Amino acid sequence: MAGHGSDTHPHGADRLCEAGHALYSRAVSRGRVPRADGAAVPCLLELGLLHPDPDDMDRLVPTSPQEVMTRLLRGMHKEVRASQARVGTAVAAVEWYAGLGGREQGLAKGMAIRVLDGLTRIRAAMDEATERCTSEVLAVQPGGIRREDELTEGLHRALEMRRRGVRMRDLYTHVARHGQGLRTYMELMGDAAQARTLDEVPERLILFDRTVAFIPANTDRTVALELRHPALIDYLVTVFERLWQLAVPLASPLPETGIDGISLRERSIAALLAEGHQDAVIAERLGISVRTCRAHIARLSETLGAASRTQLGVRIAQAGLDGPPRPRPVPASGAPKGPAGL
Repeated sequence: MAGHGSDTHPHGADRLCEAGHALYSRAVSRGRVPRADGAAVPCLLELGLLHPDPDDMDRLVPTSPQEVMTRLLRGMHKEVRASQARVGTAVAAVEWYAGLGGREQGLAKGMAIRVLDGLTRIRAAMDEATERCTSEVLAVQPGGIRREDELTEGLHRALEMRRRGVRMRDLYTHVARHGQGLRTYMELMGDAAQARTLDEVPERLILFDRTVAFIPANTDRTVALELRHPALIDYLVTVFERLWQLAVPLASPLPETGIDGISLRERSIAALLAEGHQDAVIAERLGISVRTCRAHIARLSETLGAASRTQLGVRIAQAGLDGPPRPRPVPASGAPKGPAGL
C-alpha cells in the first residue's frame, strides 16, 4: 500500500478502501496511531479522517466518528439541493426548446455544417461517425512521417471497420513512405486499406460513407467542421478522387524526375520556390522539417550551379523545374513523320 495517492483511492469518507477502513478503526479504538502507518494510507489524511497529534507530531489522531457523520450528512444535503436545482433548470430548458417553432427544420439545417470546438468534441463526433460507417472511408493525411503512436491510437478502430467490411483509402505525402509505422499499419490492414502518396496534399480530410466529412477549422486543429451538406460532400469526394488518380501507390516506386542529380522531392521544392514560397511554407506543405528543406535547396543550388537564390530561380526556370515535368524531346531519328513525309 505504500506510495498510493488519491488517484488510487477514488472514494470519499462514505466508502473507505479496505486499508483505510482498518487503520481508521484502529485509530478510533486506540485513540492514536503512528504517523508512519498513515503514510501507507494517504486517503485518510486527504479526507481529514486522521490528522497530526499536536502533542506528538509522530502520531496521528482520528476525527471523531460523530463529526465525520455530520460532515457526510451535510455534504449529502448540499448534493441533493444542487441536483434539485439542476433538474429545475433542465425542465425549464426543455420547455423553452419545445416552445420553439420549426424545430425539425432548424435542426436539419444546423446539422449541415457543425462546428466542433475542442479535441473532446472532435473525437466524440469522429468516434460516432466511425461506428456508423458501413462501406468506405476516404482520408487525406498531411504532414511527414506518420508517428507510430498516432497510427497505433486509431488501429483498433480501423481493424473494427475492416471486420465490418469497410474499405479505406488514404492519401499521404511522399515523405510518409520513409516511416516504418505506415508500412506496418498497411500490412495489418491487408486488402481493406490502400495508400497513395503525392508531393504535397491539402489539409486533413476524412470522409465517411460519402455522407459526412471532417476538416480542420483552425491551424492547430483544435476546432473542426463536421460537414453533411450533399453539395459539399460531393465536391470533397471529387477533389479526393482527382488527387487519388494523380498519386503514386505506396507499393510502387516514385517516378524519376528526368533530370540527373535531382530527386523527386527536390523537383517539388524547386516548383514551390518558383512560386515564391518561403522555406518554412515549403517544408510544411511537403511534410518535412525546415532544416531538411534547406539541405535540399542547397543540393539543388549545387546541382544547377546557382550561387544565389536569385540565380537559383533563373536556373530552375531554365531547367523546366518551375512546373509539371515536361515530356522529353523525341530524337530526330525516331520522330514520327507526317502525311507528307515531313
